[in-house]
Amino acid sequence: MTASRPRVALLDHGFGNVHSAAKALELAGADVTLTVDRREVLESDGLVVPGVGSMAAVMAGIQAIHGGELIGRRLAGGRPVLGICVGMQALFATGEEGGGEVVGLDEWPGVVRRLEAPILPHMGWAEVEAPEGSMLFEGVRDERFYFVHSYAATEWLIDPHPRIRQPQVTWAHHGERFIAAVENGPLSATQFHPEKSGEAGIRLLGNWVRSL
Repeated sequence: MTASRPRVALLDHGFGNVHSAAKALELAGADVTLTVDRREVLESDGLVVPGVGSMAAVMAGIQAIHGGELIGRRLAGGRPVLGICVGMQALFATGEEGGGEVVGLDEWPGVVRRLEAPILPHMGWAEVEAPEGSMLFEGVRDERFYFVHSYAATEWLIDPHPRIRQPQVTWAHHGERFIAAVENGPLSATQFHPEKSGEAGIRLLGNWVRSL
């Protein structure tokens, strides 16, 4: 008997690189549905939250479809969620954009701010510093991934707890050190675009899909 492919819902909030993400997830072994259907979002094996452009626009799109509530309900039930690029930024508490404050989903404390770098946006391939034992980066810890962004979280503010498994945080550098990926129980995210990162990106998505 052939094992069924995991079902992945790709959240259609209007501000994501959805077609490239869907194709990459399918190559990684998932059956993908681009959707805002509440039942589909809640019951799929995995949910992917994409994002391109500004954090303010992505947050507006997420909230317009009650995406924050759906993401929260999935995580409360231990159901996997993966954020990509601005979809990752939206998971932090706040963002600084154009001199104002953007309220995020507050799954993680911290501020997404403009990088202090000589050239912005940060666009192109870069190495990452993935921790030992990372599930996402298994087999691709030494690969490069494709970034397109000017903003990022530059601090990880969750204090270690002796009785709780610590989140695994991956870092990268452009002008300064910033968070490139997080693995935190059912919630994972990448600041880079795995769907634009060639074979390494497909393998990383494959690691996540197999974990479902």
